[in-house]
Amino acid sequence: MATSAPQRPHQHRLSRRGLFTLGGGVAAAGVVGAGIAALTGEGADAAQPRTAVGTATARPQAFAHPGMLHNAGDLHRAEVRVAAREDPWLKGWTRLTDNRHSASNWQPRPQAVVVRGGTGQNYVTLYNDIHAAYQNALRWRIGGTKAHGDTAVAILNAWSATLTTLDGNADRFLAAGLYGYQFANAAELVRDHPQFALARFQKMMRTVFTPMNTDFLTHHNTATITNYWANWDLCNVASLMATGILCDDRATFRRAVTYMKSGAGNGSFQHAIPFVHDGQGLAQWQESGRDQGHTMMGMGLMGAICEMAWNQRVDLYGYLDNRFMKAAEYVAKYNLGAAVPFTTYGWRSGQGNGAYREQRVISDVARGAVRPVWEILYNHYARRRRLSAPFITLMAEKVRAEGGGGDYGPNSGGFDQLGFGTLLYST
Repeated sequence: MATSAPQRPHQHRLSRRGLFTLGGGVAAAGVVGAGIAALTGEGADAAQPRTAVGTATARPQAFAHPGMLHNAGDLHRAEVRVAAREDPWLKGWTRLTDNRHSASNWQPRPQAVVVRGGTGQNYVTLYNDIHAAYQNALRWRIGGTKAHGDTAVAILNAWSATLTTLDGNADRFLAAGLYGYQFANAAELVRDHPQFALARFQKMMRTVFTPMNTDFLTHHNTATITNYWANWDLCNVASLMATGILCDDRATFRRAVTYMKSGAGNGSFQHAIPFVHDGQGLAQWQESGRDQGHTMMGMGLMGAICEMAWNQRVDLYGYLDNRFMKAAEYVAKYNLGAAVPFTTYGWRSGQGNGAYREQRVISDVARGAVRPVWEILYNHYARRRRLSAPFITLMAEKVRAEGGGGDYGPNSGGFDQLGFGTLLYST
């Protein structure tokens, strides 16, 4: 593994604490309106105040970069631990370097029009190239190898020079959400690379992805509001949030945070997690009666949203008394083989008022599925916050060391998460 390169991206290293205090402090008390959430847990991470953006007295802060799924502290820690050949980071690094998408000889195949759903589908090309860009970017940031940084940039530059349209049936909105937030995360890792066409990439995100994200969250493809499962909302919120950070666009970032708290669709907290079983420390996920594969996908998407917000000083992880942690505990417990309570879930599907449907039992379809969604949750709730999360902890141990796109199946579901949480989040 190389330890130096002319374009090593760490000249201006920030500590994790320093990253969270850029731009001055934010008042942690006496805020009127939508509120401020100050963390009171132990450790450097938990000690920093975090707020909901758009409060009456909180002063807007400069965006931290890198500041999406990974911040400077995450990347520095992984670099140091891998160089010292320490586990579990080394095992996570090996999962990355063994993945064919991380090879520096990857050749992009950009398309002007990407289609997901219906005839003429070609979106497989897009998600494979995005994961190759992300994985090569990680190898550059952590291993310092120039060839991987150059490859990541070449992939992203090729797509920003070519892509104009996302098309297809309703699934085009899944493409806009999933590949939008993943694209932005890959770009965030190389934003300081001298050959990266950042402005052009930002323009692509604003003109190709953001309008579709906004359209879906506003109109839901003209369907009744409960028609689309939580994942559809969540991926589009994730794309809005990531684009806001990449483009230093606070209004777009704020829109994503606001939707999570008060959005009408199934991705907002109270709709994605409709029932809380407080006596058991659990909360039911909206797709639990559908199948466990999509439920796992929801864990990954909401985890990504919460982590990106966290790295910009906004605490969504703890929103509504750690509602998401209770849902993750529920999903983990069931997928570890234990029984969980289930409240009948009813909704309407289709156009207009829609047809009423309901689920009366939890689904065992894909029960026990393995996806790289647990390390991010374990390292926040059990490590950063020192909260009791026994089932999340057991799931993280079961999946460790997490891989990424290409390690969990060749179809699109195997690329729903960027992965490599063991490498990036272990503390």
